[in-house]
Amino acid sequence: MNLNAIKFGWASAISFSIAWLVCSLLVWVIPDSMMRVSGGMLHMDLSAMGWHMSLVNFSLGLIGWALTAGIIGWLLAAIYNMLNTK
Repeated sequence: MNLNAIKFGWASAISFSIAWLVCSLLVWVIPDSMMRVSGGMLHMDLSAMGWHMSLVNFSLGLIGWALTAGIIGWLLAAIYNMLNTK
């Protein structure tokens, strides 16, 4: 069974966009808790830092993550298809 690499890439881009939206919303609603979570995920003490989320930064992050996820998703499906040939 082969994967449609383009559709898999789009699915990856959309999934990461949704995750970015949810994460950004959580940063906006509960910034202190999200700073602790982010610090824990990076094994760092980020308590001295603060969030600086503007509409431009939010948009750039959304576009960046969507493009990156889409390209990586397409690449994963393309490699899978190559490995799956008989």
